[in-house]
Amino acid sequence: MILDRIVEDKRIRLKEHKQRISPEEMKKMALESTRKSISFYDALAKEGLSIIGEFKKASPSMGIINNKLELTDRIDQYNASVDAISVLTEEDHFNGGISYLKKVRELSGLPIIRKDFVIDEYQIYEAKVAGADAVLLIAAILNDDEMKRFYDLAYSLGLDVLLEVHDEEEMARALKLDAKIIGVNNRNLKDFSISLDTTRRLSEMLPEGKLFISESGVAADEDIEFLKGCRVNGLLIGRAFMESENPMEVAKRWKKIFEE
Repeated sequence: MILDRIVEDKRIRLKEHKQRISPEEMKKMALESTRKSISFYDALAKEGLSIIGEFKKASPSMGIINNKLELTDRIDQYNASVDAISVLTEEDHFNGGISYLKKVRELSGLPIIRKDFVIDEYQIYEAKVAGADAVLLIAAILNDDEMKRFYDLAYSLGLDVLLEVHDEEEMARALKLDAKIIGVNNRNLKDFSISLDTTRRLSEMLPEGKLFISESGVAADEDIEFLKGCRVNGLLIGRAFMESENPMEVAKRWKKIFEE
């Protein structure tokens, strides 16, 4: 499975990261950081549709993305239209890196989520040091103990958590943890097929008081119309924005459609 390969490659990369900056030093830097996080939760909790605009250069399902904008121009457009920014930092399958997160931090005052395959506390400390305001935790690659430990660590550092699920069993685990922000990945991480019905189906399990984010597969106005009936608070948009010459216009149009 591609997910297993990504995680194995991440273990190798982690060794390299820890050789450059030791776990002890990274933890020390994170704990001594004086930067106050920008609330990812508050950015998504307001009335209307919230949008997380993503920056990524590639993905296993799409290969190299035909990125229509330079990073600075993209973030300028995001600053004017979205509510938070997602930065892919996975190196081997998404051509990302922590350096991109640092650059986006310099260019934006919006909350930023580090989107990666978190399997080690080191990555959460690293996210804090790099200027992230939130981290992604993927239920499919974590057991319950890891999920709770990473979740609690993130919040202890002032970071929000987007807890990602993609089926009923994972949703039940997220609810047991009492996660504040739950993201449904419409892309099956095992075979990379996409279905927006995953969001609709899992929305039926959602209690009141949770922030609910739909991730992946949103590409057209019709998708926004569909998701209006799925109790979502926000969307995480990657490919549609990356391949658009004017993601600002797309974001504004989709917010308007959602509110009609």
